[in-house]
Amino acid sequence: MKILDSNANFLSIEEKYSQLENSDIAIVSAPYEHTVSYGKGTSKGPEVILAASAFVEFYDDEFDTELCFDKGIATLAPIDFKGRNGKDALDLIKQQVDELLHRGKFVATLGGEHTISTAPIESHFSKYPDMSLLHFDAHSDLRDTYDGSPFSHACFMSRVIEFFPAGSVTQVGIRALCKEEAERINNLHINTFFASEIRRGIYSKNSIDSTNRIDSANWIDAIVNCLNKDVYITFDLDYFDPAIMPSTGTPEPDGFLYSETLDIFRAIRTAGKNIVGFDIVELAPINNLSHPDILAARLLYKMLNIAFAETALP
Repeated sequence: MKILDSNANFLSIEEKYSQLENSDIAIVSAPYEHTVSYGKGTSKGPEVILAASAFVEFYDDEFDTELCFDKGIATLAPIDFKGRNGKDALDLIKQQVDELLHRGKFVATLGGEHTISTAPIESHFSKYPDMSLLHFDAHSDLRDTYDGSPFSHACFMSRVIEFFPAGSVTQVGIRALCKEEAERINNLHINTFFASEIRRGIYSKNSIDSTNRIDSANWIDAIVNCLNKDVYITFDLDYFDPAIMPSTGTPEPDGFLYSETLDIFRAIRTAGKNIVGFDIVELAPINNLSHPDILAARLLYKMLNIAFAETALP
């Protein structure tokens, strides 16, 4: 596996801390873009996130640590998808993630369109068969096909639940879906926390009681209570509000902010659950607009810091 040097790797860290052999963390770049339906540019997402990370500080004041030096972070060269799409493209990603997990690495994958997430989820599910899947997104991505393709970014979760138990899926921030998807959520008992219900102080816990209403102060705890001990996170950046994350192919209003999102990750670790891996997808960079790129890079590093934090957070 080819590893990027400090001119192109995550955080621009020197070779001593970024070789695969002595790093606990590996970052996979999957710049796959084949089925985007509105704005384009997600194939540039991984490269731009890595470039922006050069301006992210190594030190995390919350944990009083420089994780990149304590654990080591190896950044793999981008996967070449030339002539490969659909299942063939996913197989390339899965092969790389499988090998990294076999080597005992913590794997974070960067996309590309959300289609790519199916592969690392399947790899992690093989290693962690009791894991929950935590899905941050503006869209439920539960169409069976879209624009004639079963491997569209709008269908990735439908492909996932072909091998993953739907009842172990929790979705957060959903605010754009079709009737077919709403019916699948109800019929398959997927734990879906709709943005509108969170904002109104109510939400439906479909897997337990569709009439159950919880005070808005407890929505984060309710999310955490849906999760098993091991948790894999798939994070579509259009989950965020377009005010802070305009650089996505399908932005949706009434999204979420950075700080309240980190509170969810902190609550996961405080509850003693393990973040076993994650992916971040759907950054479609806008020329001369840098803050979304920095946000994505900061999110990646913060998620790593929380994943490796002690279970009991301050």
